[in-house]
Amino acid sequence: MGFRTIFVKNGDSLRLKLDNLEIYKKGETYSIPLPDVESVILEGGDTVITNRILTRLAQYHIDVVVCDNKYMPAGIYLGMGQYHRSAKRALWQTNWDENLKKEAWTRIVRQKIMNQIGFAHYQGIEEERLINLEDLCEAILPGDESNREGHVAKVYFNSLYGLGFTREEDCFPNACMDYGYAIIRAQMARSAVSLGLLPMLGVFHKNEYNSFNLIDDLMEPFRPLMDYYIHQTVLSETEQYLTYEKRLTLIDFLNQKIKVNNKKVYINHAMTEFVSSFIKAMESKNFNHLHEITFSGFVECGRK
Repeated sequence: MGFRTIFVKNGDSLRLKLDNLEIYKKGETYSIPLPDVESVILEGGDTVITNRILTRLAQYHIDVVVCDNKYMPAGIYLGMGQYHRSAKRALWQTNWDENLKKEAWTRIVRQKIMNQIGFAHYQGIEEERLINLEDLCEAILPGDESNREGHVAKVYFNSLYGLGFTREEDCFPNACMDYGYAIIRAQMARSAVSLGLLPMLGVFHKNEYNSFNLIDDLMEPFRPLMDYYIHQTVLSETEQYLTYEKRLTLIDFLNQKIKVNNKKVYINHAMTEFVSSFIKAMESKNFNHLHEITFSGFVECGRK
């Protein structure tokens, strides 16, 4: 399993040498064994990657994230047929029972909301708002039919960034969240596809124009962890621009540790294990198998 995320900036060039990815940067050559690479992130209009490199990256199950001219991730390249029984798993996924999908979404969204509450409490949000968030969490219906998630999001973000704040607002915190969430999305897509799941068939998200409905479902518990990480790293500084260094910091979220089932693992590995536990829960129809992704487990590992 790869563990390195390679960030290729504007003007850097890439080559293959045997089973190594060579990167030419400012007159220096860096060589990374392909088995060590998990993801490659490309940005800049002058960055060039060849078909030969893309083919080899796909063979090694390395995902490629392409960024636009505003440095925001715009696309994901994933290899085909990474799982040895992909057709069997795809057929199984298309036959998921609606009640089972509702139960899965209820468990996932509850984890997300509990992590939001954990971060809000950490930030010292006033007691009345915390009680409101907890009441909303307790009121979740099967499949979250009453959209408690949406109500929680409004209280949560208004508590963190002020009344009137929306996720559509053009501001630095939103730029950080957009970039950070895109990094989580790309990593979760890699994890899901590597285990034979079809990313477009979700348990809750069902947009016919979205190729990553399932990914948007499974990544939810990790979003509040990114919110905390953003506050602890890039938002604690005075500069209000998503610089190259800040983008590297957000990418490094995947290399942070979290405690899951009393075991400390890196976030990128926790995502793959979360997907694997999701599959086991869906197969057995027992959601006690679903891993708990907790805010406290992330904060504990971040302490020096």
